[in-house]
Amino acid sequence: MFLITLSVIFLAAQRVYSQCTPLPTPLPRFGSLTATNVLPNPFVFYNGTAVASPADWNCRRQEIKTILQEYLFGYYPDHSKETVTATRSGNTISITVTAGGKSGKFSATLALPSGATKDKPAPVMIVLGFGDSTFVSNGIATATFDAGSVAADSNSKTGAFWSIYNGQDVGVLLAWGWGFHRVLDALIQVAPEVDPKRVGVNGCSRYGKAALAGGIFDDRITVTNPQSSGVFGVSPFRFRYESGGWNERLESNVNGAGWWTKSNLKEFIPDEKRLPLDSNFLASAVAPRAAVWDNGQGDAQMNPEGVAGVTFPSTQAVYKWLGATDNVGLALRSGGHCDPSGTSNDIDFIKSILLGTTRTKNYANTSPYKAHPETYPWLTT
Repeated sequence: MFLITLSVIFLAAQRVYSQCTPLPTPLPRFGSLTATNVLPNPFVFYNGTAVASPADWNCRRQEIKTILQEYLFGYYPDHSKETVTATRSGNTISITVTAGGKSGKFSATLALPSGATKDKPAPVMIVLGFGDSTFVSNGIATATFDAGSVAADSNSKTGAFWSIYNGQDVGVLLAWGWGFHRVLDALIQVAPEVDPKRVGVNGCSRYGKAALAGGIFDDRITVTNPQSSGVFGVSPFRFRYESGGWNERLESNVNGAGWWTKSNLKEFIPDEKRLPLDSNFLASAVAPRAAVWDNGQGDAQMNPEGVAGVTFPSTQAVYKWLGATDNVGLALRSGGHCDPSGTSNDIDFIKSILLGTTRTKNYANTSPYKAHPETYPWLTT
């Protein structure tokens, strides 16, 4: 049902990007932007005209992706100029990416569920960081890769991505997102036991931020699953609810891990409300493909009230408007940051998308948090 629904949505929304109204070049810098105290409106084009129907969404989504690249991530490499080759030895997949006469290499580890064969391929979750047996025990393969082998979590500019693209102003979060996509390219070449049309991406904390980037920038991703992702993930940076403790914020991330994003993001630390994006743009840029976000109620750093009461309802409105309400989910749980129960909390939603099972859990439940419609006043219905 999901695949049929998604195909219909894409056909209804299909518009060649070259027919979209181009954004200004260059886009305005910090000093030319006006601070806004609400989430940016996904239903209005950059030029101020309304996004009149779901058929306009491809163009508006392309605008949002450009804004995210210009101000946050850096620009995604031109994949058409890359050559990806893969070899497999047992469960180890070795990946080489070549572009512009330079090459980068890294590997992924494949784990298959019982019964997966080339004649009966299983869906696959591509996991950044540590693998989780929950997926495999529920009939979903995993392909796990190491973050540092793609891009070091530092300013060192080491890893496969930087072997090719050193010197470009790209954040490590997008480099890791690129890693998800190159793993998928490799799986298509050497792992016939997995189905390349049923693919998820998963990660937690900084890797959850990267999983969201992975879902945004590759339409082959069927379900995006960021866990405890915080700011640059699904936590709003304009709205923080700190009764339970300190919230992660743009300033702390830029000062503490400036390599995660492009360098000019530091311009916005004096007034982050000038940024023409927020968590709802990050989350909506996946739509109408499926996404489910995990967050612990005890994880005040990741702003669970902001995730549940600000990002989720504002993003759910986009999915509803696209006729894909069931393709977005919020998975709140007790416990803290990157709790091992997170995947178990999400698996019912993920199985419904990748395996077509019936959900037994309500993934639209924001309790115990209330919605904060004052943060998205542009939503009137």
